[in-house]
Amino acid sequence: MNKQPLSTLNNEEITKRRYSFDDIKTKYYGEKGTSERDRFESLLELDLACQQIKELRKAKDLTQDQLGAMIGVKKSQISRLEKGDANVTIGTLLKVFKALNANIKLQIEMAKPEDTLIHV
Repeated sequence: MNKQPLSTLNNEEITKRRYSFDDIKTKYYGEKGTSERDRFESLLELDLACQQIKELRKAKDLTQDQLGAMIGVKKSQISRLEKGDANVTIGTLLKVFKALNANIKLQIEMAKPEDTLIHV
């Protein structure tokens, strides 16, 4: 199979071949490690976490009101969180997943020293 880079193909050529999700992300959001790609990846991960919260809540037969009461927030905040509309803190996310008896892993990657700006 011809492995011509996706970014060099026109739309007609693209529809004739199958591409991986990584190929598509590279075409539209740039190579891994670029700021635009990193931003897209972060938004995608957040969206998936929001969907997971909704699925877990429903699997436990909880309403948004009930989940909100369990962690001390209003139904509207749970609704916004599940839609990905909320500006939520890590603390709130941890409370939600704990209330749903779900494990959560937080991964923090440090920037390369040469990419770090220090303001004095």
